[in-house]
Amino acid sequence: MGLVTEYVLAELRLFRAEQRLSQEEFGRKIGYSGSHVSSVETGQRPPTDEYVEKIDQAFQTGGTFSRMLKKLAKLDSTPAWLRDWIEFERLARLLRWYEPAFVPGLLQTESYARATMAGMHLTPEQIEQRAQARLERQAVLTVENPAQFVFVIDAMVLRRSVRGEPGVMVQQLQHLANVAEMPQVQILVVPKEVGLYPGLQGGFILATLPDQSVVSHLDHQVRAQIVDRAEDLATLQGTWEAIRNEALPRPQSLELIREAAKEWT
Repeated sequence: MGLVTEYVLAELRLFRAEQRLSQEEFGRKIGYSGSHVSSVETGQRPPTDEYVEKIDQAFQTGGTFSRMLKKLAKLDSTPAWLRDWIEFERLARLLRWYEPAFVPGLLQTESYARATMAGMHLTPEQIEQRAQARLERQAVLTVENPAQFVFVIDAMVLRRSVRGEPGVMVQQLQHLANVAEMPQVQILVVPKEVGLYPGLQGGFILATLPDQSVVSHLDHQVRAQIVDRAEDLATLQGTWEAIRNEALPRPQSLELIREAAKEWT
């Protein structure tokens, strides 16, 4: 758990204690369940911007917790728009990631990550910050007692040139093949023969948290969006199952990745 999150959680627990409210009573006041409050206070769910805003509104704090979260976040090298999701990613016990356009961020090499950012009108400092943040996130793959990871990618991800540098793709696909052999990681490929299939309109991630709740991440052109509404999650999980049914099994997917790597040499 990051220092920013630890500090905010300590302050939230202290504030509730000062109000002499149980987690259930506190939750009713801010529009969340008692179990949600418990998950936040024990670090099983991150204190999101929306969560602390509801506390500020319900208890008329003058925006104390919102300001606290924003000010402390500035001390973190992680971009603000990714902060909430990275906490969900770190806490997840199962992460399901579908990507039709790029290699998923948790699987990218440094050179591939930098190449994907080269055309995004970012300053060198912004590219450096985002690339390092992306690489640091990959630690979740190798921590003690890691989550289970299932990545589904479209076959075109293996064929799409990155800034015209075949060496980047060779290294990236070899890295994919190596990661795919980890027992906690599955990398599945939807072959080109499938044609049109559900999900091609955009990638998404589903994270199952320790309390078995699920949240999703959608990455748009301007900013990322965290989705936790039951109806939206049901749709996304249905789409995930449809996509996974189109993907090749694990051994055939790994073979396809290795074949693509050879073609780039």
